[in-house]
Amino acid sequence: MIRVENLYKIFRAEEVETTAVNAVSLHIRPGEFVAIMGPSGCGKSTLLNVLGLLDSPTSGQYFLDGTEVGHLKESKRVEFRKGKIGFVFQSFNLIEEMDVFENVELPLVYMNIKPPERKRRVEETLQKLNLTHRANHFPNQLSGGQQQRVAIARAIVTHPLLILADEPTGNLDSQNRQDVMKRLLALNQEGITIVMVTHSRNDASFAQRVINLFDGRIVTDIKNYL
Repeated sequence: MIRVENLYKIFRAEEVETTAVNAVSLHIRPGEFVAIMGPSGCGKSTLLNVLGLLDSPTSGQYFLDGTEVGHLKESKRVEFRKGKIGFVFQSFNLIEEMDVFENVELPLVYMNIKPPERKRRVEETLQKLNLTHRANHFPNQLSGGQQQRVAIARAIVTHPLLILADEPTGNLDSQNRQDVMKRLLALNQEGITIVMVTHSRNDASFAQRVINLFDGRIVTDIKNYL
């Protein structure tokens, strides 16, 4: 699914260089659930952005589903990630002017899916996330946990190969954190590959592998026996 070889991401500002991702090599098999941990500023989110084709590496190789994608032009990166990658962020990133149905439908609009198929997929996905009764509600009418479930629905409605989650429970209370993690775990058990950045050891306990970063480098990569 994912193969990263000797990946670097270096940011330059005037005469200052910051190596955010430093010689990272990583293999993730289809269907794995991997948590990436480490202190603030260690490169977790930068690595996730590269894996999500939101940014390109300075050097090294990144293969996704057998294709080298790390150095694609921006237009090609956009096309590649549309149908293959779903994103879940800490801040939900829902559009306030759209109701739940419209928020979940939006990626399918970008993919030029025909309206009948969009309707079928959205309804199926809302049912899976127990959101059917909220379809006509707007984000400001939902709890934090419900908003994150909408974000997850939006991430999976395209039937992606990979979900990338950046601190998906960071804005939630303990009960909603558990609910969201259980839903991500259920999706993984259906075969979706998940890579999650988190500060929470409890959240990481849901993953099959835990990778720890420090100063942009992988310092441990272990199976999770918690």
